[in-house]
Amino acid sequence: MSRPATARRAEGFLARNRKSGGQLLRQSLRRRVASLLRALMLFGLCFLILQPILDKISVSFMMEKDLYDTTIIVIPRNLTLENYQLTAQLLNLNTSMRNTALIALVSALLQIIACTLAGYGFARFDFPLKRLWFVCVILVIIIPPQTISSSLYLHFRYFDVLGIFTRLTGGPINLKGSPLPHLALSATAMGLKNGLYIFMIRQYFRSVPQSLEEAAYVDGASTFGTFVKVMLPQAVPILVSCFLFAFVWQWTDVFYTRLFLPTANTMYLSIRLSGLAESLRTYVSTRLGITSPPVGYIMQIISTGVLIVIAPLLAIYLFAQRYFIESISSTGLKD
Repeated sequence: MSRPATARRAEGFLARNRKSGGQLLRQSLRRRVASLLRALMLFGLCFLILQPILDKISVSFMMEKDLYDTTIIVIPRNLTLENYQLTAQLLNLNTSMRNTALIALVSALLQIIACTLAGYGFARFDFPLKRLWFVCVILVIIIPPQTISSSLYLHFRYFDVLGIFTRLTGGPINLKGSPLPHLALSATAMGLKNGLYIFMIRQYFRSVPQSLEEAAYVDGASTFGTFVKVMLPQAVPILVSCFLFAFVWQWTDVFYTRLFLPTANTMYLSIRLSGLAESLRTYVSTRLGITSPPVGYIMQIISTGVLIVIAPLLAIYLFAQRYFIESISSTGLKD
């Protein structure tokens, strides 16, 4: 009767280990210990990322009395959807989500168009002061936008182009209170995180072999035709990734929204979320006659609001995660 395959493999391993003087066993143990440590590290990182979200999901379905029940840790005893209904009302959800989605979508599209042209130019063309301009792109990544908030405010509060508007209307134009500053910055590759998108797209185009463009030139394609018909189809993963980054950052932006739209507090989701606690206090004092709701209840409503805000982003990521993986695996960091 033949011995089991496991026993034969074990005997073969022991024989090879004796011939190697024990080196094979030590290498095998090191690999297994390294795999175990890597698995524990990944589990810990995943837990650190997911645990706050799981806590918020649990709290959002609890009734207020469950918050003060020490026997409840994760699973609510009294399930309810009232928190979501109240939070949607306080966020003015239909209007704020529609306006936020519109401005985030249009801004992201304009950013990707402008950043793609800039990134391709840095990757493929030589022009005067190219290195200096690329240093400026790096500075856009490094320098936080808060440092130029005063300049941005004054520029769009008294907007003029070469004195043209002053001659036509007698003074500069006030663009505050409209989405035009968002769109202008996005269309000129100076919007939120645009330096990062230019850098990523530039690195991707540098990793594409120049032989593809040279073959297109030999076939009679123009520079623009080569860019549109040859290079852009190759760059779909990185463009989709940058578009999703732009959409997500614009979706959750508070800085530019407060700077350019100070009177539009009821229009945009990020602004409504940042003032959710005050909205809840006003609602409770008006409807229930209570001066201030408990702190635990305030945090419960804020957690519910956070889940409502990030839910569309999580759904988008689930459908677009393969583009993230493709862009990361295909983007080089060449000089």
